[in-house]
Amino acid sequence: MAKGLTTTILHADRQSEIEHGAVHKPMHPAVAFGYRSSRDLAAVFQGERPGHVYGRQGNPTTAALEAKVSLMERAVGTVCFSTGMAAIGSMLVALLRKGDHLVSSQFLFGNTNSLLQTLAAIGVEVTLADATDAGAIERALRPETRLVFVETIANPATQIADLAAIGDLCAARGVLYVVDSTMTSPWLFQPVSVKASLVVHSLTKWIGGHGNALGGSVSDTGLYDWTKYPHIAAPYRKGNPANWGLQQIRKKGLRDIGATLSAEHAHRLSVGAETLALRLDKASANALALATWLQAQPGVARVAYPGLPSHPQHARARDWFRRFGGLMAFELREGIDCFDFLDALQVVIKSSHLGDTRTLAIPVSHTIFFEMGAAQRVQMGIGESLIRLSVGIEDYDDLQGDFEQALAKVAA
Repeated sequence: MAKGLTTTILHADRQSEIEHGAVHKPMHPAVAFGYRSSRDLAAVFQGERPGHVYGRQGNPTTAALEAKVSLMERAVGTVCFSTGMAAIGSMLVALLRKGDHLVSSQFLFGNTNSLLQTLAAIGVEVTLADATDAGAIERALRPETRLVFVETIANPATQIADLAAIGDLCAARGVLYVVDSTMTSPWLFQPVSVKASLVVHSLTKWIGGHGNALGGSVSDTGLYDWTKYPHIAAPYRKGNPANWGLQQIRKKGLRDIGATLSAEHAHRLSVGAETLALRLDKASANALALATWLQAQPGVARVAYPGLPSHPQHARARDWFRRFGGLMAFELREGIDCFDFLDALQVVIKSSHLGDTRTLAIPVSHTIFFEMGAAQRVQMGIGESLIRLSVGIEDYDDLQGDFEQALAKVAA
């Protein structure tokens, strides 16, 4: 019998035996792993039998988290990393070569955009396109295009990619389709439903959810035929082809780059994931109520939130996502200083983070997207006074009251 996501997460560790009957997998901080037989050690190194060889490539605690993420995403396997950016960077370095072409959404998280600029500087051609329109992605494709990369909900302006149509396009063209689902999490959306090949998460955000551990993941949905990918190295072209891509990402990405997730953070993320649905349902409810209230306030010029009927991709969000999430952005009317407004907030924390239990706010143009410059910010729909909110699980009346008093203070 198929089980719900929360039941699956809660009992994932118990699918294999745990020492002393514990309900959680324990932390394994060991760096070295010994074997009674040197032949067994060699077999593990060569991928002929399961096991651990060195802490940089993972340990039993991260393996348990990988199994849990795979269950959540209905994936054939997962590799975990020290951060979400480490997951994206290691995946791209492991799979791309000089002369390859990558198509990405132009509405990208700032650090991901910066990473693509770095790749372009070393010979990977990058084209940014309006991912809300699958036609724009199609026009950007070339014979040498290896990969299309999009986010489910863009950070910070909440544009929603044409996920299903892009998935059909990539499947028809045999192009690897990578979906960063950090803003939706497996509770709101599973990218396998739109034919994603790989699913990326910053586990730091909604899945971990408590702002106390960094982590990232890459999951393989099993939909891509790795026998057709030209850059899989010979040592990894053995066994089940469904494992070739993740094997190369683990070896050429995690092992060689070394962005290893610690056992302690893996344990925190794994436990945090147990309440994902509860937290995100509450945060989504708070966000929808707050967005609805904000757009009616005279001091607010614009609110960007997928749950509002005024959002350009509201119909997609309504059809694809279980709820609308906890990310929103808004602009104050002309004449109200965004710094003065933020400083007037008393409950909301001024911070650069997302997916926490607490509501966080940041002036986007002056901080996380400052390096991009004004021209690119305009292209991404980021106004100079745009404020990003990651809505938490506080009592809603306290949140609304905080915004109400702050708006009154700056209006006065």
